Amino acid sequence: MALFNRKNNDAPATTVAVDPALAALTGDYTIDPAHSSIGFTVRHAMVTNVRGSFGEHEGSLKLDGSNPANSAASIDVKIASVDTGIADRDGHLVSGDFFDAEKFPLMTFRSTAAEQLGGDTYRVTGDLTIKDVTRPLAIDLEFNGSATDVYGNERVGFEGSADILRSDWGLTWNAALETGGVMVSDKVKLNFDISAIKAAAPQA
Repeated sequence: MALFNRKNNDAPATTVAVDPALAALTGDYTIDPAHSSIGFTVRHAMVTNVRGSFGEHEGSLKLDGSNPANSAASIDVKIASVDTGIADRDGHLVSGDFFDAEKFPLMTFRSTAAEQLGGDTYRVTGDLTIKDVTRPLAIDLEFNGSATDVYGNERVGFEGSADILRSDWGLTWNAALETGGVMVSDKVKLNFDISAIKAAAPQA
């Protein structure tokens, strides 16, 4: 199901009929942190990958199936909730060498645009803020579909990723290796697996 309509440059300028199933998705959604994950993958010591996630985050989606350009996303991530499976490493990440979580407790994303790349694959562009640096970020997402869960909640699901250079956001700490190279790669892959619940329609 196409969440964002694709412009057909060869078609005449006519009004495109709205897919009823798509229009039914229109509404405000709250990201369900219990069934969502926001994480990252980074190369360690030039030879292996370290994976981590942020256990505490919240956000919202506004989906407009009739006019997808009006859709939007907002996510706040609590930096202190980082978890790589090793407490000492997590402590280093939240320290002043990296995120400085005491001074900058949140990482945020605010969308500014969205487009269809093909099929159920989309690109959401917005502003990512880490510490005191805000830079544009494009996230490629796959729309996994919609469903009503056993509790009657209407859900939508997305998964995707984006590659960033952490140095662009001032995360520059590193250590040289005796064999050459550095301890932590500059390139980081951000991973998103989102389940969001539709808000109940207001009572008339």
